[in-house]
Amino acid sequence: MAWWKAWVEQEGVSVKGSPHFNPDPDAETLYKAMKGIGTNEQAIIDVLTKRSNAQRQQISKSFKAQFGKDLIETLKSELSGKFERLIIALMYPPYRYEAKELYDAMKGIGTKEGVIIEILASRTKNQLQEIMKAYEEDYGSNLEEDIKADTSGYLERILVCLLQGSRDDLSGYVDPGLALQDAQDLYAAGEKICGTDEMKFITILCTRSATHLLRVFEEYEKIANKSIEDSIKSETHGSLEEAMLTVVKCTRNLHSYFAERLYFAMKGAGTLDGTLIRNIVSRSEIDLNLIKNQFKKMYGKTLSSMIMEDTSGDYKNALLNLVGSDL
Repeated sequence: MAWWKAWVEQEGVSVKGSPHFNPDPDAETLYKAMKGIGTNEQAIIDVLTKRSNAQRQQISKSFKAQFGKDLIETLKSELSGKFERLIIALMYPPYRYEAKELYDAMKGIGTKEGVIIEILASRTKNQLQEIMKAYEEDYGSNLEEDIKADTSGYLERILVCLLQGSRDDLSGYVDPGLALQDAQDLYAAGEKICGTDEMKFITILCTRSATHLLRVFEEYEKIANKSIEDSIKSETHGSLEEAMLTVVKCTRNLHSYFAERLYFAMKGAGTLDGTLIRNIVSRSEIDLNLIKNQFKKMYGKTLSSMIMEDTSGDYKNALLNLVGSDL
C-alpha cells in the first residue's frame, strides 16, 4: 500500500469516536475526575481515548463553558510524565499537534531531525499546507524559514524540498522514458562517480510522484545491480541518509514505515516515548489498523503485545485503548 492511497481508508481508523455523543456529560466526568484531592485517571482514559479528535474539541469547549477552565491546562496541572504527554497530544487538533511536534523538535539546543524527517516525508501536500498554516498561527513563525535556520547543507535542502509537497500525484500516470532517465541519472550521480551528486538524488526523490518513483527504483536496480536503499546507505550518511531512506520507505509502503517506527521506538532498552505517542496519536484516525496488520506481518507479534511489555500503568492502558484490539 503506497503512501498516497493511505488517506482514504476507513478500515484503517482505530479511534472512531462515540456514536451517541454529547460533550456536556463527558466534560462533567472529566471535571469530577480532577476535582479535589487525587485524580481519577481511569475516568480520563475512558472518555478521551474513546472519542474522536473532533469530539474532544467539543468536550474542551463544553468544559470551558460549564466550569470556566481550560481543559488542557487543567489536565496538565493534574497529570504528569508520559501519561500527561499522551493525553495532551490527544487534545490538540491534528495539524496543530504536528505543528507543535515540529516546533518542539527545533526549539532549544539541538534539533531532533528524526521528527522533522518523519513528518515531512510521510504527509501529503494538503496536510503539509495545513501544518504550515497551524505552525504560523500558533508560533507566529514561518515553518520553512525555521527549518532553514535550524538545519544546514543537503539536509536543509531535502527538508525544504519535501515541505513543498511536490510528490502528490493521484493520477498514477508514469512516463516509462522519464522513469528510466531518472534511474540512469541517479546511477550517474552516485554509484558511477567518485563522490555523490546529492542534489540529483534530492531533486528526484522529492519532486517525483510515488507511482513514478516505484518505477524508477525498479529500473535503478536493473542498472546498478543493487537496490536504491543500498546505494543511499553507501553514498550518504547521518540525517541526510535517514531523510532519503525515509522517502524511499514511505514511497514503497507507508504502513510498513510507521510499523518500523513503532517497533524501533520500543525495541531494546528504553522507549522512545515521543515517537510512540506521536505515531499512535497521529495515525489513530487515519490508518493505525493497517499499520497494526503490517506490524504483525513484519515482526511476528502484535503492536499491543509489544506495548504491554514495554509500558506500564495509565500510560499503557491509554495506549492500548487507542490501538484497539489486535487479532
